[in-house]
Amino acid sequence: MNEASTQRSQTGTTSNPSDMNGMSDQARVAADRVAAGAVEFGKDAAQHYVKEPAQDLFGLAKAYAKDHPDVAACWAFGLGVMVGWKLKP
Repeated sequence: MNEASTQRSQTGTTSNPSDMNGMSDQARVAADRVAAGAVEFGKDAAQHYVKEPAQDLFGLAKAYAKDHPDVAACWAFGLGVMVGWKLKP
């Protein structure tokens, strides 16, 4: 044990409430700042990696359906039959 923990165990109380849970105010501020940065990075990643590619895929599917409506109709019918077969009561 280090000297500070030995001193705390001898006295039984501490004068600084932030030391009770082992985290100083400066460390708490730094952790909050890092957490806020991680949240912002996560939002940016979700925007780029989830929303934009999904829009691109739907755009490509629409363009393909406009160019080849017969093939798109066959795929839609086939997928509908498969999903309907799995959902039957």
